[in-house]
Amino acid sequence: MRAGARTQCSLLGAACAAGLALAPIAGAQPPGAGAASSPREGALFDLTGQWVAVVNEDWRWRMITPPVGDVSSVPVNGRGRAAAAAWDLERDRAEGQLCKAFGAPGLIRQPTRIRVSWDDDDTLLFEFDAGTQTRRLEFGPPSPPAGSSLQGYSQASWLRQTMQRGVFGSRAQPGGALHVLTTNLAPGYLRPNGVPYSEQATMKEFLHTFSLPGDGGTWLIVTTVVNDPVYLTGELVMSTQFRKEQDRTGWSPRPCEIRPPLVVRDPEPPGPFG
Repeated sequence: MRAGARTQCSLLGAACAAGLALAPIAGAQPPGAGAASSPREGALFDLTGQWVAVVNEDWRWRMITPPVGDVSSVPVNGRGRAAAAAWDLERDRAEGQLCKAFGAPGLIRQPTRIRVSWDDDDTLLFEFDAGTQTRRLEFGPPSPPAGSSLQGYSQASWLRQTMQRGVFGSRAQPGGALHVLTTNLAPGYLRPNGVPYSEQATMKEFLHTFSLPGDGGTWLIVTTVVNDPVYLTGELVMSTQFRKEQDRTGWSPRPCEIRPPLVVRDPEPPGPFG
């Protein structure tokens, strides 16, 4: 599998097992099945509450600022590689551009907490304590704004599908995911070390939840697919995990801030014995 199109699955096997158990079977439900008067009433599952990112993979690109020019596993083209190599943290700081690492494609990968609530019957509100950012997921007919912004315009819809549950998918039950398409993005970074995406980038997301037995808790899995004809040679696919919290004491809003990038020193020359 090529590096840019891999989806990780690493909750010690639990998320993988749950994903396999919930694999969609042929034949989605008719669009009118279970129709509700509003997207809120017709929600396939409850996303509201507070969720904390569980960083159990890609630690080196999410918990620290990678070295300048590190584009590992991102399908960047030559132009994207050059832009990443030219990134300068202090220049961004001086120009007030630190929030470029907190645009929608990069924000979901931050070590963050998310508070999800219904702003109204047609709008889901995602508030992030990382960078103090807010995303609005709009249901209903598309109405994108004329301009671009850090979080762009996100069009959401419930994707209803019959799911297989139980051993070998022996039982079919209603299920599905939340599908989100984000456009109208201002240029930003896929990673805090300046790996770029352009104003032509689009982002698809598929969100679903599941609960593990015992004290395993409730989990939110966000699969993100970024396309950018300017800087990427193909799709960048990422899978990000969050666990639901029972209280809100961990909430810690903070401004856009980037730690200095990791410095990789050249290895010392070999001695007389290698």
